[in-house]
Amino acid sequence: MAEFIKLYEENPNPREVKRVVEAFRDGGLVIYPTDTVYGLGCDITNSRALERLARIKGVKLQKANWSFICADLSNLSDYVRQIDTQTFKILKRALPGPYTFILPGNNNLPKDFKKKKTVGIRIPDNAIAHALVTGLGHPIVSTSIRDEDDVLEYTTDPELIFEKWENLVDVVVDGGYGDNVASTVIDLSGPEPVVVREGKGSLDILY
Repeated sequence: MAEFIKLYEENPNPREVKRVVEAFRDGGLVIYPTDTVYGLGCDITNSRALERLARIKGVKLQKANWSFICADLSNLSDYVRQIDTQTFKILKRALPGPYTFILPGNNNLPKDFKKKKTVGIRIPDNAIAHALVTGLGHPIVSTSIRDEDDVLEYTTDPELIFEKWENLVDVVVDGGYGDNVASTVIDLSGPEPVVVREGKGSLDILY
């Protein structure tokens, strides 16, 4: 059964953050808050955890389109090919914020992602997510937790999330009510920006 760990965004308790980071390091799956909907993630370097995540989501790991949750733009060069000035300006305007940017991947991608031509990069404007990624020391691979409910696409109440996921994951972080609008997804891997999904983030950052 999963642990239910309370963290406050204004001031995430370092001891509790450490407990969650240890769960990531041990190959655990963690549900945690972002600046949009709650995310389900694991350590980018742990193949066993990535396989578990793929099984839960019902996808093949090599075909999965997940986001890399990064602490800041300095992580980009680890996984993304050299980007032009215009692209960098858009990223600087938008991040941290409720966006996922699809960017061209480089040769340093972890082995489970080697075949990927592009990667989705997220830098949420959320102190809990930031503390977890910083504590772990490298990105978290993440996917949104969706609902099968016809009315609500995303559960916002962490206690309800815990009830639903307690036997599938290792930790559920209670960071307060989440949002029910996902990130805006913009593909910057080609010559022109392409809006893949309009979500919480405004498209003004493109202009």
